[in-house]
Amino acid sequence: MTNKELADTFLLIANLLEIKGEVVYKTLAYRKASENLTNLGRDVTTIWAEGGQKALLEIPGVGKAIAEKIDELLSTGEMSFLEKLKKEVPQELATLLRIPDLGPKKIAMFYRELGITTIDELKAAAQEGKLQDLPGMGPKSETKILTGIEALGRRSGRLPLGNVWPFAQELLETLRKVKGVKRAEAAGSLRRMRSSIGDIDILVSSTDPEKVIKAFTEAPNVARVTGSGTVKSGVEFHNGMRGQIWVHEPARFGTALQYATGSKEHNVRLREMALDIGLSLSDQSFEKEDGSEILCATEEEVYQILGMDWVPPEIREDRGEIQLALEKKLPKLIEVKHIKAELHSHTTWSDGQQSILEMAEAAVAHGYKILAVTDHSAAIGILNGLTPEKVIEQRKEIEKARKKMGDALTILHGVEVEVRADGTLDLPDDVLASLDIVVASVHQSMRQPRAQITERMLAAIHHPHVDIIGHPTNRKLPDREGADLDMDAVLKAAAETGTALEINANPARLDLDDVQARRAVEMGIKLSINTDSHHADHMDFLFFGVATARRGWVTPADVINTWTIKQLQKWLE
Repeated sequence: MTNKELADTFLLIANLLEIKGEVVYKTLAYRKASENLTNLGRDVTTIWAEGGQKALLEIPGVGKAIAEKIDELLSTGEMSFLEKLKKEVPQELATLLRIPDLGPKKIAMFYRELGITTIDELKAAAQEGKLQDLPGMGPKSETKILTGIEALGRRSGRLPLGNVWPFAQELLETLRKVKGVKRAEAAGSLRRMRSSIGDIDILVSSTDPEKVIKAFTEAPNVARVTGSGTVKSGVEFHNGMRGQIWVHEPARFGTALQYATGSKEHNVRLREMALDIGLSLSDQSFEKEDGSEILCATEEEVYQILGMDWVPPEIREDRGEIQLALEKKLPKLIEVKHIKAELHSHTTWSDGQQSILEMAEAAVAHGYKILAVTDHSAAIGILNGLTPEKVIEQRKEIEKARKKMGDALTILHGVEVEVRADGTLDLPDDVLASLDIVVASVHQSMRQPRAQITERMLAAIHHPHVDIIGHPTNRKLPDREGADLDMDAVLKAAAETGTALEINANPARLDLDDVQARRAVEMGIKLSINTDSHHADHMDFLFFGVATARRGWVTPADVINTWTIKQLQKWLE
């Protein structure tokens, strides 16, 4: 069994136990085991073969009980605990948990009251009005379930960028250490930094492709080889991801990398342009009409031959970049080095994991000059969420941290205030007015009708004390779609009021997305790229937010996080 198959088994156990109503700590143990098995760099089967059940205990999150179950599964192909559980709770019920906003208690009730075990059965029952008379249900709940089933059908099966990127970087570092490798780069949608990724495409420059492909296909994290050749090979990794590698001689690496990066639409345009000047462009070279070749070792050479500036991978989508590259007028896209401020962060005053001072020290370590502490207001039920009284208490700790940090960091006292279901904010105006910065966000009642939730958002944008709208659609990748906002109305209001819209850099959000960010920039709306850090490590998410901004053609001038403290304070005033 692969690590992914083992992880899926323990995730199934966790889901079935949750539906059964088991205590939380038991389901969490199985979920944690599933997560650790997915991310483990070595093959669990190999670990077990080398050291038996005892060796399994060295795997993070695997205790004695779970080690025994893995041992039984690998020894016999079955697990008695799971087989018994499936007799109590039908296995098919676990698939219902994939439906957005549908929890285990309701799933258990549908099974108990109506015998529903599959998504199709649930859909039919909802369409026939059989759910609305059950306890805690009604017509709106029934409609919400049908909407969730429709959303589930739109999912692509692609993986979030935040999951794939770090794994791909480890692969690349391994390949770069292989003797004879000149370059190893990600390609495809991963290099273009799309929010979701299919397979991992890797391009390598080397004069010894056989050695490179051997290193790739025989790596410890490879579960099986799906295809092998002299130039290209494919594999499936133990974590369930799939990858392909192409190895090209250094002299051809430029055309190969450009071709493999895409997008398809961008590449079609380049091939058409090549034909217009009597050349045929492929992943190997430019071919002249007489059959001779022009080789390109770098991408810059490819674009130069076509009379263009080099185009950053993030904007290679045939959305106007080719014409601007021909005119030498491509925008200078924002980079991580331009960001001076983190304007959305959390501490132990709400659901953060570190103190104000610890987050301040982390901000300096990450190169920030400004940190806004914006803990949640109390409305969303978060432990220690800020009330008016706690805002006053927190200010004292903010002052202590300011004295400690001195000139190394400017600390702004702010809040992430909840926009209630009726559009009002979760703190009084006088409290908001006393703060340095206010981020307003929607976390609850996300499935309100479009007109209602849009009006709710517009009320926040027009509020005189709101500076930034946090993660505007509140989507969660890959499972939760954002609110059904009228984005034209939202963008228009932001442009009118001067309210900044956030690109939330957490890879589970990336909200605003790239398309919305570009529209915002075109309308003159200021953006704020923030990590929404709940721990110091989360500040590393900035890279993903900047990548999303780059896909949206965002420049440093469009982003308030690039400003000095004087510029920022003037804008806030």
